[in-house]
Amino acid sequence: MKNMRNIAIIAHVDHGKTTLVDKMLKMSGSFRENEDVSGLSMDSNAIERERGITILAKTTAIDYKGTHINILDTPGHADFGGEVERIMNMVDGVLLVVDAYEGTMPQTRFVLKKALEAGVIPIVVVNKIDKPAARPQEVVDEVMDLFIELGADLEQLDFPVIYASALSGTTSLDPDVSTQKETMDPILDMILEHIPAPDVTLEGGFQLQPALLDYNDFVGRIGIGLVKRGQIKVNEMVSCIRLDGTIKQFRIQKMFGYTGYNRIEISEAQAGDIVAIAGLPDIEVGETVCTVGQEEALPHLRVDEPTLQMTFGVNTSPFVGREGKILTARKIEERLFKETERDVSLKVKPNDSESFIVSGRGELHLSILIENMRREGFELQVSKPEVIIKEIDGVKCEPFEDVQIDVPEEYVGSVIEALGNREGAMENMVNHDGQVRLNYVIPSRGLIGFSTEFMTMTKGYGMINHTFKEYRKMASKMVGERKLGVLVSMENGKATAYALGKLEDRGIMFVEPGTEVYEGMIVGEHSQDNDLAINVVQGKKLTNTRASGSDHTVVLKRPRIMTLEACLDYINSDELLEVTPLNFRLRKKILNTNERKKRDARK
Repeated sequence: MKNMRNIAIIAHVDHGKTTLVDKMLKMSGSFRENEDVSGLSMDSNAIERERGITILAKTTAIDYKGTHINILDTPGHADFGGEVERIMNMVDGVLLVVDAYEGTMPQTRFVLKKALEAGVIPIVVVNKIDKPAARPQEVVDEVMDLFIELGADLEQLDFPVIYASALSGTTSLDPDVSTQKETMDPILDMILEHIPAPDVTLEGGFQLQPALLDYNDFVGRIGIGLVKRGQIKVNEMVSCIRLDGTIKQFRIQKMFGYTGYNRIEISEAQAGDIVAIAGLPDIEVGETVCTVGQEEALPHLRVDEPTLQMTFGVNTSPFVGREGKILTARKIEERLFKETERDVSLKVKPNDSESFIVSGRGELHLSILIENMRREGFELQVSKPEVIIKEIDGVKCEPFEDVQIDVPEEYVGSVIEALGNREGAMENMVNHDGQVRLNYVIPSRGLIGFSTEFMTMTKGYGMINHTFKEYRKMASKMVGERKLGVLVSMENGKATAYALGKLEDRGIMFVEPGTEVYEGMIVGEHSQDNDLAINVVQGKKLTNTRASGSDHTVVLKRPRIMTLEACLDYINSDELLEVTPLNFRLRKKILNTNERKKRDARK
């Protein structure tokens, strides 16, 4: 067998996993000396590069001192935590990356718990050691406390620690910044020394269990997993033991391995390799692919159930077709089902002839799908995200989340009051030199729309992180609805400075002069708790007479600019978000002003 190691890199979002992988690849001799690697990154998707987050788990490999090291870079955001959980059966060790200032965060706890349950060997990398506020010794103590709390065994508790600055490409075994050297060798040496080789055998029939999915227009769905046993070659016939126990035979059409930033086509693989196979168009995560006649199913992998759903529908606004090219229900359905080929956490089902219910793991999960569709030229309208209610033992239950908030102490009172109004229950509160850390358990409903309010009340100094905890009995209150009403246009046309100037004292505007609006479109936030229909297209009555001092320049406040996530957070259940390649427009479900008044009167 080949000399091999399989590891995953896990951490909370923005603690430096992908930067660390990039430096390990670039410093391990994986590229020619004259090769330009400055623009290369594991974050290959345009949205990943823009936002600086990893969305999809990715595989790469390094050859170091005669050993082939397979590395899995995992997402750090809670919405994509299911991917981290599934790949733990593919690896024998993990690099747990922790920020030298922030320490252990909610997602660190989640991913580490999954790693320890899978029995893998951990190596702790304290990253960003060159931060002025770095506190490496305290962070290592926090990590040790977390290991004990999560029930780590003695071997796991005896973890080695490496101190690094991934951005600078420096590492050291000493917390003193002055000992840092521009090399990744200490991490790679530690992997060879502490992480065991895969516990697999070449004897017996072939066995592989896909833990991740990919999709290719030429070969269809691709299953990515660890070869647990035996060997396989391209064009061999194999059996797939489906999740329902049935067996389907198929031929391996293509097989891919990984090196550096590339996925390369290979002709054979053996036990211990992490490979991608194509040939079965509807292969699922957790199924077992094995030699024909030697069908032995591996234990099923757990796939996290969606906790949030939205309605995606055909755009019905008066501006339909102006900015996008792809508008029809058939095309939207085709695109949504194509996404489910790659993303096992996403579920799509028809709602009516022109809309679909899309369920995912969180707001970020669904907003990235919307952003991708928008960039591809789709026009659609989406509803407010809603939590998925389940009935457990005859009791209605909803998802609850663990929330960790870091905030300067002067804002603590406002944050506690806001979370109390959203049915949050405080679990812990610690003050670190004027920086307070609050731990809460709160219904997922209470977090919808909270991030924008939180950033405003903490003036941008607060940090909020949350991860799914469990389903509990539904909280009684109506939480998650917006408190203030909106300003709704009652006319079609272009907004004028004259009209906006007269309406400014009614609330905050979302549009500026010259913006095209239609009846039922939301153009601002009302300062009261009721909705108000207004005319933003009214022009000034002009006469032939001019008098000195009668004309004056209208000076308007800047309108509030709304991002996609801010719009999804903002809308209420009677509103929709119109998404086009060029604009986001908030609107009422019922566009006609008189019809809305009749509906409100009936209530």
